[in-house]
Amino acid sequence: MSSSPSPSPSARGSRLALLVVALCWLAVLFDGLDMFVYGSVLPHMLQTKALGITPGQAGDLGSYATFGMLVGALAAGTVADRVGRKKLMVGCVTLFSLASGMCALSGSVAVFGLGRTLAGVGLGGLLPTAISMVSDFARSGRAALTVGLLMTAHHAGGILSAYVAKWLVEPYGWRSAFWVCVVPLLFVPVLAKAMPESLSFLLAKGRSDEARSLAVRYEVELPAAPDPKAPADRFGALLALFRGGEWLQTLLYWLASFGGLLLVYGVATWLPTLMRGEGYNLGSALSFVVLFNLGGIVGMLVAGRASDGFGAPRISAIWFALTAAGVFLLSVHMPLGLTFLVVFVTGVFLNSAQVMIYATVSIRSTPDNRATAVGWTSGMGRFGAVFGPWLGGRLLAAGNGDWGFTAFALAGVSSMVFIGIAALRSSRRPEPTGTGRPLVTAG
Repeated sequence: MSSSPSPSPSARGSRLALLVVALCWLAVLFDGLDMFVYGSVLPHMLQTKALGITPGQAGDLGSYATFGMLVGALAAGTVADRVGRKKLMVGCVTLFSLASGMCALSGSVAVFGLGRTLAGVGLGGLLPTAISMVSDFARSGRAALTVGLLMTAHHAGGILSAYVAKWLVEPYGWRSAFWVCVVPLLFVPVLAKAMPESLSFLLAKGRSDEARSLAVRYEVELPAAPDPKAPADRFGALLALFRGGEWLQTLLYWLASFGGLLLVYGVATWLPTLMRGEGYNLGSALSFVVLFNLGGIVGMLVAGRASDGFGAPRISAIWFALTAAGVFLLSVHMPLGLTFLVVFVTGVFLNSAQVMIYATVSIRSTPDNRATAVGWTSGMGRFGAVFGPWLGGRLLAAGNGDWGFTAFALAGVSSMVFIGIAALRSSRRPEPTGTGRPLVTAG
């Protein structure tokens, strides 16, 4: 009796890549839910004066979360390259889930703000780590598409947050939404058991036998051993981003990320509130969140495919230009159907424009330095993420809410300029070595 043929190494390798992407996708789904839920419940909190918050305080609270994300993103590369990407992902999901429980239990603005700050640390640490993880296992020539696929989860979480607000906040209060954000704790044991450690991390730490054992278990090929000339410590890895003429390219990516995240988190925090200020009711305002994130999902897939063909920095620059136009149009009161269309199209371009910056940095980095490069690009951009919600709150508190969309559109223009210059510079020189992730046999 003949036995069925065993899966080929390439098939098993594809299954491993699918497993890693699926687990990272679920983790980032919960990340998006926790990130967007504050903006989704904010109109209700302001209307009912929950915890006594004012528009100015609401902007500050939004910035607390993004400040925590700044800390988490800056630490992510160093911590992930030291303890492993798997352990860091488990820790991040645990942290932002418990912090959401603190928000649900809070009895004052101070406690709520502390909960959002701690949640932000976990949220900020998870995203660059997950991007680095899926980049490690992505098929050659499909890195940007894989990152784009991963980031659809972030916007699926945003859609989920809008429905959580629609279904739970009115009958059960705003705290119920944050209790939903504690549910990812149930996913932590699954993540800890099923997620393999990054092969590149194991090799970079000198754990070659462990990496080979994992590769044999899943019948996949090992990445090439790290370049012996690669930086031996994380401070050296950071300095490497500025050596050999890379300093200008690094700064351009950081500046583009600043404007991009100011735009992303400013709009994510204030879109429902600003749209209510334009005269739309709460139901329509939350529908805008759904359409905005649906556009983000479409945009990730389109931008990933386009970036693999034409270059992530070029696509990012074009996307930022289109985003700025769309965001500016939202400051004009239009018929509801047309507004829905503009919100959707703006979501298509806005979200994926920023992610293609991460894809560019990830692709251009060597495996042993990838987490640091992506983490610091994300971390520098988080200064913009801190500033965006604060700016929206200040404009609203001063009675200048109409200027909110204009300010965010200008941020998109600035990112277009910076990433556009980076694209021109990239086209004039070859890619750095090591980005192709050459493979050796797992024997």
